[in-house]
Amino acid sequence: MPQFDAIVIGTGQAGPSLATRLTEAGMKVAVVERHKFGGTCVNAGCTPTKTLVASAYAAFLARRSADFGVDIDGRISVDMRKVKARKDHVSGLSSRGLEQWLRGNERCTVYQGHARFAAAREVRVNGDVLEADRIFINVGGRALTPPIPGLDQVEHLNNSSLLDLDFVPPHLVIIGGSYIGLELAQVFRRFGSEVTVVELAPRLLPREDEDVSAAITGFLAAEGIKIHTNTKSRSVARRGNGIAVALEGEDAPPEVAGSHLMLAVGRRPNTDDLGLENAGVLTDQRGYVTVDDQLRTNIPGIWALGDCNGRGAFTHTAYNDFEIVAANLLDNDQRSVSDRIAAYNLYTDPPLGRVGMTEAEARKSGRRVLKADLPMKNVSRAFEKGETNGFMRLIVDQDSKEILGASILGVSGDEVVHTILALMYARAPYTILQRAMFIHPTVSELLPTMMGRLKPL
Repeated sequence: MPQFDAIVIGTGQAGPSLATRLTEAGMKVAVVERHKFGGTCVNAGCTPTKTLVASAYAAFLARRSADFGVDIDGRISVDMRKVKARKDHVSGLSSRGLEQWLRGNERCTVYQGHARFAAAREVRVNGDVLEADRIFINVGGRALTPPIPGLDQVEHLNNSSLLDLDFVPPHLVIIGGSYIGLELAQVFRRFGSEVTVVELAPRLLPREDEDVSAAITGFLAAEGIKIHTNTKSRSVARRGNGIAVALEGEDAPPEVAGSHLMLAVGRRPNTDDLGLENAGVLTDQRGYVTVDDQLRTNIPGIWALGDCNGRGAFTHTAYNDFEIVAANLLDNDQRSVSDRIAAYNLYTDPPLGRVGMTEAEARKSGRRVLKADLPMKNVSRAFEKGETNGFMRLIVDQDSKEILGASILGVSGDEVVHTILALMYARAPYTILQRAMFIHPTVSELLPTMMGRLKPL
């Protein structure tokens, strides 16, 4: 039985960095990966999808070239084989580089195969049983398949399999109008697909403020994406060479027919075939590994990091999980999940940068709250670029003067929002930002101006 100081199961954003820190501390480490190195982000998430977003933006901008006084002779076309090849190249570099990095670590032994717990200190991989006093679960998640009648009889795509397409679907129907679904809806619309989005909730992105949701719905619809909210997908069936989705909703048609179907209704953790019961590790009703604020499971010596623990669903939260575990285990630095501030981006065009509370959450908090909004059409940089969709919103606690949250929907919003996030971590009063001198012309330069326009909710 091979003996190790630690076993890391999975090579998503947390696992490889943790394995490296452990080896640097003198430990002998086993890393187990069943499929592609890099996990969701590198292979089916951030890296490939944002590469597609870039290609889609290039196509969209080319079609708008006349708006900027640039004449392009001939028809704008999208070669999906080249788009896919570029995406595969970018994604493949990351995955292969990570694998080489791990295999080149002398104190790290890489096992390729599916890991299953045989006991609390034993993990079986293929024919080997590995033993260690410390085991770290970093197995990620996958697309959820909803119980829609007829779905088992119809070919369908998810956020991962959609990336393998080397052609433009004539009509892509997407069930699910949240972050993943909307990003890919806009991408394929810009590639030339007809796109229909079906969402069960009363509006797109129901966790965002209503006017944020409305603004995003507006610019997606303006690009020709058909959107049906408050609509249930009752069943799916084959229709010739395509598919038909039967709908139930007050303003929805009886059905929508398309060439391809994509499901974007949520994620589930990859914990159902890990043998967790053999180790006594507890999970919640959805299959997420139960962890404490330092990412320890109920079994001493076993931790869970990344998407499988239900404490975050992003690359940055997974990497922060690594930082928390490494700090507590190796640096005698007490860090916890509760230290971090909720932050994420929606990578539509324009993007949405989000940190902290929404306006609705702030209203419910019982605090005395100040708010400032600014349309992107009033931002010089956005006007000059011809990209004026969206608006910026800041939320501040009137008594403590600390920033509670921000929604930056507009050009560069995914980057601008980090200025707000940094001040929130510093717990600095908003007046620090109000008195700062920012560079013109930028989007960020309007943040101090907004701080001077805060008004009570």
